[in-house]
Amino acid sequence: MTFDQRSPGPDAISQINVPPLVAVMLVLLIIFMVTAPILQQGVPVDLPKVAAGPLSGQEEQLVVNIAKSGQLFLNDTAMTPEQLTTKLRAIAAARPDRQLYVRADQSVPYGQVMRVMGAVHDAGLVRVGLVTEPPPERRR
Repeated sequence: MTFDQRSPGPDAISQINVPPLVAVMLVLLIIFMVTAPILQQGVPVDLPKVAAGPLSGQEEQLVVNIAKSGQLFLNDTAMTPEQLTTKLRAIAAARPDRQLYVRADQSVPYGQVMRVMGAVHDAGLVRVGLVTEPPPERRR
């Protein structure tokens, strides 16, 4: 039993067709460039600019967001003030030493931030941090 070992004919090409590969890579690059900024932030908040060190955290952070419109969010879930207080009381009952961060848009009135801080305190959470952004670099 012999095998026919003919060489490929003159029509066979043994090279990679590069232009379709480049086209596919460019399309993927454009898709990732468009979707990356969308996936970055959950609740849009314009934070105040303050010089401070970064926060350290080993576990998933618990964040209360106050949007420009005054809407409250616990992480990315929209809540009313009453729902927020109830949820924070349940969290404090399970883990009273839990760290909580408050992110508020800089255009939100001070009184509204203080009402949220009061709800956090009433819930029994005492480890509270206020989130800010670093100021822009000054040119000398």
